[in-house]
Amino acid sequence: MNILQHAWEFINTWDRYLFLKINSSWTNPFFDAILPWWRDSNTWTPLYLFLILFVVINSKKQAFFWILAAIITLVLTDQISSSLVKPLFGRLRPCSDPSLINQVRLLLPNCSGGYSFTSSHATNHFGFASFVFITLKPLIKKWGNLLFLWAATISFSQVYVGVHYPLDILSGAILGLLIGYTTAYFFNLWQGPMKAEPINTIV
Repeated sequence: MNILQHAWEFINTWDRYLFLKINSSWTNPFFDAILPWWRDSNTWTPLYLFLILFVVINSKKQAFFWILAAIITLVLTDQISSSLVKPLFGRLRPCSDPSLINQVRLLLPNCSGGYSFTSSHATNHFGFASFVFITLKPLIKKWGNLLFLWAATISFSQVYVGVHYPLDILSGAILGLLIGYTTAYFFNLWQGPMKAEPINTIV
């Protein structure tokens, strides 16, 4: 057995151990009730609509291009994670793994389809958070830091409800941050910093 196999066995053992702790030991009724709803993308539709409205009101001339770049960011994060990385690694979700089948607390109606690595939820939300933080920093300032906390709690929920390992989340977050940074960099290069027009911005 080579060094890489030993390293993976070590990482995988601790990853599964931490997953079982989060999913089955470090639990409480409040999280059981809230986190399945919290990690649902539809829950955050009002936030996305608010951000679109905020950009349209504050930066009319750049709003269309910002919305387009945000959509491109989400398409890239989702497709790179779901269509490229997941099939490449083919890691089973914990709720689909025969060796864990009797140990996982699945808090969703069914085990999500597809593979586990990387978490598309983590990739999408950290990618979006990174893009918004960088492009809207002149407007939202220190409040932008809350976006990363938001993405982290949604990602943590994926482990808690039983559909992802912690390593899926960590790797998805890193991938998302890289994609979000890249699209934000090119957006700022193309459009320049977002500028507030007559409406007051958040301070």
